[in-house]
Amino acid sequence: MTNVQGNVRSSDSRDLTGRGSSSVRRLSACGYWGSRHLSIALVIGIWSLVIVFPAMAVDSGDEKKTSRPNILLAISDDQSWCHTSISGCKAVSTPAFDRVAREGVLFRNAFAPSPGCSPTRAALLTGRQIWQIENAGTHASSFPKRFVAYPDRLEAAGYHVGYTGKGWGPGNWKISGRDRNPAGNQWSKRHAKPPYSGISKVDYAANFADFLAAKKNGQPFCFWYGGFEPHRRFEKGSWKKAGKKLEDIDVPPFLPDTPEVRGDIADYLVEIEWFDHHLGMIIKQLEEAGELDNTLIIVTSDNGMSFPRAKANIYEYGVHEPLAIRWPAMVPGGRTVDDLVEFVDLTATILEAAGVPEPTDYPLAGRSLMNVLTSDKQGLVDRANKLAYFGRERHSSSRWHTLGYPGRGLRTEKYLYIRNFAPERWPAGAPRKLEKDGKLGPEHGGYHDIDGCPTLDEMIRLRDDPQYGCLLDLAVDHRPAEELYNILDDPACMHNLAEDAGAAHVRQVFSAQLDRHLRASGDPRLHGQGDVFETYPRYSHLRQFVKPDWAIEHPQRVPEQDWLPTADDDKQSK
Repeated sequence: MTNVQGNVRSSDSRDLTGRGSSSVRRLSACGYWGSRHLSIALVIGIWSLVIVFPAMAVDSGDEKKTSRPNILLAISDDQSWCHTSISGCKAVSTPAFDRVAREGVLFRNAFAPSPGCSPTRAALLTGRQIWQIENAGTHASSFPKRFVAYPDRLEAAGYHVGYTGKGWGPGNWKISGRDRNPAGNQWSKRHAKPPYSGISKVDYAANFADFLAAKKNGQPFCFWYGGFEPHRRFEKGSWKKAGKKLEDIDVPPFLPDTPEVRGDIADYLVEIEWFDHHLGMIIKQLEEAGELDNTLIIVTSDNGMSFPRAKANIYEYGVHEPLAIRWPAMVPGGRTVDDLVEFVDLTATILEAAGVPEPTDYPLAGRSLMNVLTSDKQGLVDRANKLAYFGRERHSSSRWHTLGYPGRGLRTEKYLYIRNFAPERWPAGAPRKLEKDGKLGPEHGGYHDIDGCPTLDEMIRLRDDPQYGCLLDLAVDHRPAEELYNILDDPACMHNLAEDAGAAHVRQVFSAQLDRHLRASGDPRLHGQGDVFETYPRYSHLRQFVKPDWAIEHPQRVPEQDWLPTADDDKQSK
């Protein structure tokens, strides 16, 4: 099969109207999109010819150069954008994140490349979209060595690199010929007793102290603080010990507003606070070492909260992430920015800040945010940052032959457009799976693209409830090939406008724009090679399901998968 390698940068198609035309917000608010706005100028900037290294900036009249910055990336595991105290969530306390945001820049529109851990982390490490990194773009597969991670590039430039906690994963990086996790050298030997059973025993801050002590004098560092929190499972009822109140919990409209669900969300917030607690201790260490102000600190999460219709879904609560960046030596603080930011932009930003040239063999998909960071402006700073792209392939083993639920998404200031490439498949997993004895398991037992949790159990219990029964349907039932949501009015993505006659022109514009971008960036889904994603092995637990009707009726649509150790073709749906 031909390998399609797209090299267009996301920045080349980030503004529907071009830099000099009217804003997407104004056009969409009017409900009109003229035909002159359908085309995009793909402009290759002179940044490929002239590289500006802020790390080597020279003050006027002063020959003293700024030292290369340290790089600290702090990334939590499964956290939606709205769950920080500075963002208005009154049920959570995140003083460390809030400090980074107050003393730096709070980005209100940051989007993960995928709603799943492993693909997002691979995209961030390489600076390429999930459809541009082959196996690494799927969950729990491998990470081809030719896609070089930014810690490797910084190490080659003299940086001391390492990580603690969760680096890239889940997946098998060894089988790709790597001698370490793509996030760098591991520093996770120090453990401590966690306050709750769902929290990792890894002492992140203590491991960072060891890492810092091993650094050569004057050597810059690149560190990846990867918290395992707030990934499930949580200690049920930990919110009570933490002194939280259920009445303070905001329940998204796609979840039942019951005490059980409120308690589950509260337990999730407890784990966010643990991640933030260690971030605070790491920042304190930097302050005491005199390294804080010349450290570029980036704080974010890999994908949304692990609840139904959030994580593993290309909806707002699945890909919209918290993001705060601080670097006082170069970045004016106290600002809030509304630019739409992609994680591949963060990779480009790190390389530029460190003075490391961008790769030419597998070019970055994003554009550096240094122009936004060094500005003193707020709101929409760079008019080119008007679009964000993301996608998903296989998440867990949740369908017959462990097939994925492929989709791509496009986000503007106002709208979210989604393309589902295999709407005949179950989005959260087939309702029933085969048990170890080969017998068909219970109804609602196969939704493995949703992490097992009290909230899912509650939704299944309420499946016939007149008020909440429809929410399970929204989470697990078949979805149309296209979805369109007005995020300003409907951030919970409850009302699909794709079939609304009044939104037809908007849908057509976004559909055409997504097609152009995916073709230009080499997405196999747009080049007739989408089945390649199903050929990448999954190095994790595999489940068995009955053969679905669509595979029986249309065998030509069944992808070839030589990597599967067993087949369940003999079991057919009834």
